[in-house]
Amino acid sequence: MTGVPTPVDPPQLYRSPAFAQGMILPEGPVLFVGGQNGVDAEGALLDGLGAQTEQALRNLLAVLAEAGSGPEYVAKLTIHLAPGMDPSEGYAATRTVWGDHRTAVTVLAVAPARPGALVEIDAVAAVPR
Repeated sequence: MTGVPTPVDPPQLYRSPAFAQGMILPEGPVLFVGGQNGVDAEGALLDGLGAQTEQALRNLLAVLAEAGSGPEYVAKLTIHLAPGMDPSEGYAATRTVWGDHRTAVTVLAVAPARPGALVEIDAVAAVPR
């Protein structure tokens, strides 16, 4: 497949099975996906971190698909968790929906702008030609 980002994992740094230390995007179109919350098609916010994380990722996957991309083309995810949230439930939910697609990841504890939102996820992805 052309357009798949290449992981960068310097040998002197920890190599995680879940994320890459960096990603190189190939030449071509780049998609920036805005922050996705755990809301359904009617805009209703789901209950709990696990359910919201799964839905936010499904929403992200829908944007990728609409652009002709997919999780294998994602170079970077940024995951914003509400302060005080234990990320374990979110990580488990991520694995359920996202699978084994390694990418560069940043996880931050910040209050999402939407009241009641526990997670918001944005991405940078290649769009294959």
